[in-house]
Amino acid sequence: MIKQRRALRGALVLALSAGVAAGGLTGTATADADRAPLRELMTRLTTVDGGPGALLHVRDRRGGTVLTSGVADVTSRAPMRADSEFRIGSMTKPFVATVVLQLVGEHRVVLDAPVERYLPGVVRGNGNDGRAVTVRQLLQHTSGIPDYLGFLDRQEILRNPLAHHDTRDLVEFALTHPRAFDPGERWGYSNTNYLLAGMIIQRVTGRAYGREIRRRIIEPLGLRHTSVPGDRTAISGPHPRGYVRPGPDAPLLDITAFNPSIAGASGSMISSGADLNRFLGALVGGRLLRPAQLREMMRTRSTRNPGDPVDPANRAYGLGLESKSLPCGGLYWGHGGDIFGFKTAGGATVGGGQATVMVNLDPGATRAQSDDMTAAVQRALCQDRTTR
Repeated sequence: MIKQRRALRGALVLALSAGVAAGGLTGTATADADRAPLRELMTRLTTVDGGPGALLHVRDRRGGTVLTSGVADVTSRAPMRADSEFRIGSMTKPFVATVVLQLVGEHRVVLDAPVERYLPGVVRGNGNDGRAVTVRQLLQHTSGIPDYLGFLDRQEILRNPLAHHDTRDLVEFALTHPRAFDPGERWGYSNTNYLLAGMIIQRVTGRAYGREIRRRIIEPLGLRHTSVPGDRTAISGPHPRGYVRPGPDAPLLDITAFNPSIAGASGSMISSGADLNRFLGALVGGRLLRPAQLREMMRTRSTRNPGDPVDPANRAYGLGLESKSLPCGGLYWGHGGDIFGFKTAGGATVGGGQATVMVNLDPGATRAQSDDMTAAVQRALCQDRTTR
């Protein structure tokens, strides 16, 4: 079903004389004047918003463009490399959801079947019941299963960043807490949902979710800078340092060496801007899922529950993929990703371009930083549409 794609052509790296952020501001491909608003946003991310460094990778009809700002390493002051790899956090979720939906297309998983069918006895206790929660509800965050990350001690993680965390233990820890709401009643983001989705993949295929992602997505698409690291604590390719701020006034802490097993199928992967764009383009372009399963993935519900403030972006969540309104009209599809050391956001339009932005500082990102990252993705995608 999936066709091999040729590797993206390399782009000539050109220096852009900005001189406003530490490490400078650089880009690949043509330094068109219409990139100026994007360069301004990148500068904001590493000055006003406080990130050490930032990277934006755009893929549109003109080819690939990379803008970088700030530094990859606050000690050496090395600039951010255009080909950087980084931890993508919850941008892992679209990969996991894609595998589950491929299994749906192969008639090995039923979206509206109870989780109990695939994980008997696993989801029980404190109102949590796998007999009442469906696979669809896991993927769409409407299960009501509590989010284990909301109950972990952040400082303990920072003190022991190399510790292994067993997925089953994390799930059981989550289930010691009452369910957040009745299944299907509301929308509520829970990383536990995707730990369970990863467990379903293993139960159905007999292989770990990471092996299935490699076999079904990474290898067919030729994503050379994408991996599911398991317990590996290092980022193997060229990469920036990842930083956290342990407290409001604390200095930056280097947490590049980190065991991502604490995130598992909810957020452990490593990738690059170019690879994420290729994946998102293939996904929304229908090259990874059959039409029926892609339609299910794109059947969204609002993330706004009764009583919530109005969301100007009209954010809606499908199955591991969310949609947002573009300022220039229409929608784009993508996801965000936060994990210790890195914050990522990416999106793609159907039949159009793709954009991914990364800052090497998280958690502790400010609202302004999140807004500017979203604005960078939206501006890049709108710019592609207006220059067609």
